[in-house]
Amino acid sequence: MNGRGSLASAAAVGLAGLFRLPARAVATGFALVVAAGCLGLMLPIATASGESAGWVTALFTATSAVCITGLVVVDTAAHWSVFGEVLIATLIQIGGLGIMTLATLLTLTVSGRLGLRARLSAQAETKAATMAGLPRVVRDVVVFSLICEAVAAVVLSLRFLIAYGEPPGRAIYLGIFHTISAFNNAGFALWPDNLTRFVTDPWVCLTIAAAVIAGGLGFPVVFELLRSWRRPRYWTMLTRLTVTVTIILLAGGTLVFLAAEWDNPATLGPLDAGGRLLAAFFAAVMPRTAGFNSLDLSQMHHSSWLATDVLMFIGGGSAGTAGGIKVTTVGMLAFIVWAQLRGEPHVNIGHRRLPAATQRQAVALTLLSGGLVAVSTYLLLVLTPYRLDQVLFEAVSAFATVGLSTGITADMPAAGHLLLVALMFAGRVGPLTLGSALALKEHVRRYELPETTMIVG
Repeated sequence: MNGRGSLASAAAVGLAGLFRLPARAVATGFALVVAAGCLGLMLPIATASGESAGWVTALFTATSAVCITGLVVVDTAAHWSVFGEVLIATLIQIGGLGIMTLATLLTLTVSGRLGLRARLSAQAETKAATMAGLPRVVRDVVVFSLICEAVAAVVLSLRFLIAYGEPPGRAIYLGIFHTISAFNNAGFALWPDNLTRFVTDPWVCLTIAAAVIAGGLGFPVVFELLRSWRRPRYWTMLTRLTVTVTIILLAGGTLVFLAAEWDNPATLGPLDAGGRLLAAFFAAVMPRTAGFNSLDLSQMHHSSWLATDVLMFIGGGSAGTAGGIKVTTVGMLAFIVWAQLRGEPHVNIGHRRLPAATQRQAVALTLLSGGLVAVSTYLLLVLTPYRLDQVLFEAVSAFATVGLSTGITADMPAAGHLLLVALMFAGRVGPLTLGSALALKEHVRRYELPETTMIVG
């Protein structure tokens, strides 16, 4: 009994240590999974040719899968064997579930480290009572994910079987793989042209888009919508802001792509009105960090690239599988600017006042993320022969864990691939841990310094 008690005590101490350093726990966990995936993909059985993949290719693919990005340096279907594809799908699933679970866990950790008033407010927003409810939260995340994936997999499998004449086993395999990739916002596809062959197929495109949106909204928001979708006035501010900004981005993105690409003979031009609308909507959904494409991105106008850059950088909802700085961050920044333009002393969202600490966190996260993208873009310009618009697109896609590309990823030198690996890892782990670290770092100063005057602008 003493031995077991000692082991239990040691485990409890270790776990407590991880909670005190959440950034280290998250980064270490993801790094270990990436390393294991890299070793697995380097096995000869993982490639279609039976030869061991190079370590850069294996590392890049494993990082892209675990960080649910979707950028690739080789054709997924042609280069990897069935074993390799199943391993990639497994890494995507681990990465997606890990992000949702860890994001919720860090939310509970933050609420437990704040003061009583702030903790009660955080619990009201997240519907998380205490750390004691963690097993139930994790279970709900897993069950919700599997149910969504099962529904989408059935629809896609039947479509591939009936409409495209795929054998039953192959149809089920394609349905499951692309559902996992879609719900977890990964963007890996088993066709060399991604999903461009399905550009006018609403069954495939809308099912993929629905899975992407469901995974990208975030666990707290989805469950609140399931509980009280008929009563919007009872939604928490997190849900209201997430849903509102998401609808604005989807509608606005669709209109932008329709306007920019309507007459482009290489994208929307050859399609009828319905096909154009479907393709534009799909193009607006995917920058939420999914990475699928039903149009040839390399043939899009540069204005569409810039719009995609913005949508990718924003990303999806908090505590979900999407990347980026998150729609809630952008929503808070909009209210901060609005309050400043009106000269109001406080930032109000709806009938609630946004704490000053949360405002600083949103600004800091955005500036640090933008700085990381800027530095990475400069380095890619130095390391590769490509233009600014191309490498900026690549850098934003990697940081926001999107997976969209203008077609230059595979042709980059090894140094460029390794930089993208670091950027994908930082983009997936960084905002998650940085957000929690900023919240946990808050402490009360027992005195105030005299004010000074600065010139702004």
